[in-house]
Amino acid sequence: MSIGLARLREEPERIRQGAIDKGEDPSIVDAALSLDARRRQLLGESDGLKARRNALSKQVGEAIRGGASPNGPEVAALREASTEAGKRIEALDKELGEADAQLQDLMLRIPNPADPDVPVGDETANQVVRTWGQQLPKEVEGAAGTWVRKPHWEVAEHLRMFDLERGAKITGSGFPVYTGAGSRLQRALIDFMLDVHTDEHGMTEIWPPAMVNTASARGTGQIPDKEDLMYVVPRDELYLVPTAEVPVTNLHRDEIFEADQLPVRYAAYSPCFRREAGAAGKDTRGILRVHQFDKVEMVFFEKPEASGEALEWLTARAEVILQRLGLAYRVLLMATRDMGFVQAKKYDLEVWSPGVERWLEVSSCSNFRDYQARRMAIRYRPEPGAKPELVHTLNGSGLALARTVAAILETYQQPDGRLAVPEVLRSYMRTEFVEP
Repeated sequence: MSIGLARLREEPERIRQGAIDKGEDPSIVDAALSLDARRRQLLGESDGLKARRNALSKQVGEAIRGGASPNGPEVAALREASTEAGKRIEALDKELGEADAQLQDLMLRIPNPADPDVPVGDETANQVVRTWGQQLPKEVEGAAGTWVRKPHWEVAEHLRMFDLERGAKITGSGFPVYTGAGSRLQRALIDFMLDVHTDEHGMTEIWPPAMVNTASARGTGQIPDKEDLMYVVPRDELYLVPTAEVPVTNLHRDEIFEADQLPVRYAAYSPCFRREAGAAGKDTRGILRVHQFDKVEMVFFEKPEASGEALEWLTARAEVILQRLGLAYRVLLMATRDMGFVQAKKYDLEVWSPGVERWLEVSSCSNFRDYQARRMAIRYRPEPGAKPELVHTLNGSGLALARTVAAILETYQQPDGRLAVPEVLRSYMRTEFVEP
């Protein structure tokens, strides 16, 4: 479960309102409360009958020691009553097991309530927290006249940096093939991002599996909320990862940290696979909406009192990458209905892409508080020998490559048809320009 029964019982109105704020059905909260009450009633009746059965067994022994015949009517009546109690206990325990399973499923379907400072509403309620860099225009006036920036797919075609048609032939639409300088740019970005996060930000690098099992997908909240967005390998009951968040957060499932081990902060590269169900016809040109892309992810395990500050630091680390790349961006505080089922608070980083004149999301940085940790039983001891408590988990893209690449192509294209390589990537790509 994700919320915890104690919190559900103590704060039912807050949990119910949290579901409403996120556009989810609040009746599931009432159903869980009702089932919890029924479960406790069954448990009380079962415990009472077990105590009665124990008492009856004791009375049988006392009667026999007192001279009653083991086959006499007095002992027979006591044994019959004990047998009837046992039958009822068996029926109650079966019903209790069914109630437990149903309650577990219901609890997984209750969303994480948003933090109090999160704006309530849909995407129109998102708040711009800050911006950085110059928002370049599509048209540029120069000595030779007006130069119009091309969309990234035209730049890539001219420079032969990716091949969408052959990717569709190999796999299907939304699976690009990167070629030549495009392939090298992907590799350069991944190396650059990992180097910054590990060497400068002190994160430990992880290279996780690209598939996870059901328990891992459930642990981070992909199941049951996002099942339709994941690619499944039914024969082996495995899922292709939609983000490195899933395998990396599950590294510590069912584990207990000591207080001096926290915080634990990871940076991980992985390919990411998303079906993007319901997105057909949107952003179909170029690489703005693809089914496979590369991403560097940051995953943090924090003490509860430190997670709020950690989210700000995490978000700033993603911003460092965009600043080093020289890409204009803005930071949005996401509203309740645009932030996701499992997040308590989320910032999105959107980069300006002048060729299509749009803001493109390249990072989401989220604090889940103890929502994921409860599912995965990830805990820590506040002090040696203390009772374990749940940690807080956070993650953020640092960054997602497809749209970052699109923004680079549209920002750094030159009037003469070349592509200037961002200065921080030149040592990785071993060139200053990509030539036609």
